Amino acid sequence: MADKTTTPPAAGSIRARVRAEMIDQIKTIARRHIEAEGANLSLRAVARDLGVVSSALYRYFANRDDLLTALIIDAYDSLGDAAERADAAVPDRSDVLARWLAVAHALRTWSVDRPHEYALIYGSPVPGYAAPRDTVEPSTRPVMVLGAILADAKAARRLSNENATPIPTALRLEILRVAETIGAKVTAPIMARAMIAWTQLFGAISFEVFGRLNNTIDHRTDWYDYQARTMATFIGLT
Repeated sequence: MADKTTTPPAAGSIRARVRAEMIDQIKTIARRHIEAEGANLSLRAVARDLGVVSSALYRYFANRDDLLTALIIDAYDSLGDAAERADAAVPDRSDVLARWLAVAHALRTWSVDRPHEYALIYGSPVPGYAAPRDTVEPSTRPVMVLGAILADAKAARRLSNENATPIPTALRLEILRVAETIGAKVTAPIMARAMIAWTQLFGAISFEVFGRLNNTIDHRTDWYDYQARTMATFIGLT
């Protein structure tokens, strides 16, 4: 029987793997700092916990903002994954209400489980930080799920367009551009209500994550579910 020889991994692939592992370590430590101290990151402090000199981090992240951007993109992608998985898990694709509720609860679960990452992307702006365009596409992933639900609801004739509040012409054009961007293919009144409902969901999540419900609402899941169902009715999902 002939001997089998294995080809050793190329030096480039080893370096790439080592670099990826180092980046993961840096981000893990940075998330711990955000959890403990908020988003005002210090590369020096991250380097100290990693056991390296601060200049070593510049081989991976040019500055604090570069590291923050990486963490923000990771958070958006993780939230997008949660929304997409929740939507895909509903077997009856025509049940748009079930899909809306599944996505809504997935957003809340992710946020409550990872409050510091939620605060990083939906909390107060980080002083001195301006998010680059790299963050735009990941931030839209959950909204694209909403667009798919709206499009399928329209196709299945499960959207009501009754009692539409008049929308000024200039605003209507902006709302229709949003609908086109997320592939919703719905009228401006429906898209407007969907945007209001989406804002309401994140407002509800923010109230819970940031402690605004303390000493007021103890049955948090029931309260959120009630809001999500109310917003589904408001959109016109039937």
